[in-house]
Amino acid sequence: MDARKKGLPRDARFSAQQPHLGSLIPFFVTCAAYFLLWIPDDPPSWVGALVKCLPVLSLAGALRAHPGGDCSSLLQAALLFSAVGDVCLIWPHAFLYGVLAFGQAQLLYIWAFGFRLLQPGLLLPVLLFSLPFSCLLLSHLQPDMVLPLVAYGLALSVMLWRGLARGGRARWGALLFAISDSVLSWHTFIQPLAHGRLLVMATYYAAQFFIALSAFQGPRLKTN
Repeated sequence: MDARKKGLPRDARFSAQQPHLGSLIPFFVTCAAYFLLWIPDDPPSWVGALVKCLPVLSLAGALRAHPGGDCSSLLQAALLFSAVGDVCLIWPHAFLYGVLAFGQAQLLYIWAFGFRLLQPGLLLPVLLFSLPFSCLLLSHLQPDMVLPLVAYGLALSVMLWRGLARGGRARWGALLFAISDSVLSWHTFIQPLAHGRLLVMATYYAAQFFIALSAFQGPRLKTN
């Protein structure tokens, strides 16, 4: 039933209009190029950085070509910060700059998802996962890494909460982003995983894809 006919509020920041399939082709092509070339396994280079961040930049381009409501500009900015983070993480000495860039992206995602549907009950499963994992991770971190990663983990947890509350594509994007970062943290700081990079990047690109498309999912209605 049309929400407007029922007199329910419509979240104007989001749009039910769908992007053209053609605008998403660059994302799939650049993702395929990344996994086929697998340049990040080579020594750090600007070519590898470009190949890594092109899928995220292509999503930002798709949103710019087909804006999905006022939140589209927030999602575009978050994707650009994510691309900066992707580049920084290529070089180990720039790791903390990458954390800072991704932290800014998480804050923008939180802003885009909003707090209109609060759903505090969703905080419980988020905390049940994030707190034990964070305690385990902290025991493996160098002292200079603790504060930045604790701050980032807090931002990621809030983003997950707001994505779950938003529902639809935002829910899947937020979940996949949390999974990707958790696998990355385990692989980097606790114990290397077989095919760890493949798991991290596959879930990461899928997360960005769903979050970008959440601009077009339309408003979620409150049900009783």
